[in-house]
Amino acid sequence: MSLASGLATAQSNFSPNSQGELRLHLVSPQSATHRPVPAVAWLEPLTPNPSLSAPPHGHATLLQKNRMFVPHLQVIPVGTVVQFPNADPFFHNVFSLFNGKRFDLGLYEAGSSKSVTFSREGVSYIFCNIHPEMSAVILSLSTPFYALADQRDAFVLPRIPAGDYTLHIWIEGVPQTVTEQLSRRVRLSGASVDLGALVVPNIPNGIETHSNKFGNQYDPGIKSPYGP
Repeated sequence: MSLASGLATAQSNFSPNSQGELRLHLVSPQSATHRPVPAVAWLEPLTPNPSLSAPPHGHATLLQKNRMFVPHLQVIPVGTVVQFPNADPFFHNVFSLFNGKRFDLGLYEAGSSKSVTFSREGVSYIFCNIHPEMSAVILSLSTPFYALADQRDAFVLPRIPAGDYTLHIWIEGVPQTVTEQLSRRVRLSGASVDLGALVVPNIPNGIETHSNKFGNQYDPGIKSPYGP
């Protein structure tokens, strides 16, 4: 179904007490060759609905093990406390210098853990200042209506109350200026709606390089005294 016909279906038979399902998928000029990348779609309600409560925040964990963050991508409610346990037999230094949540946990040893409260909406790109291959993403949201892309770059958002929403998309490695162009207003009813394909130019195939917490490049020729 095309985007236009999907919107038409969404606006028909509107009932504020009904729930429906929203589907969409990503395509790009190199869709036949690119590997699926982490991506999230979410709906921001445009009008207050007393029957909708904010998603409960609590605790989550981003594990450091085998010089990896597990899981690589997490979506959490705003206000969630995230633990960063170090399960490796050497030091880590977790940091994020981006708009979602800025923090620097400093050096901490094997078997210890530190925590961060994600108190605002946004995307946090998380790295280790010692091991450049380590990366993760935490997306903190004020809405419970979201889905992660599957292996076919498709999203399914179930049980969405009828109403008006703004659809947002985040795709790892794709600039925000591009993903903002994918945002659109949708009106959902109790019907199942397929928005069809959202075209994304140049979805990356690999992990982009990043600087350390000082804004400098990692030096591959220097062996850290804090880890292998």
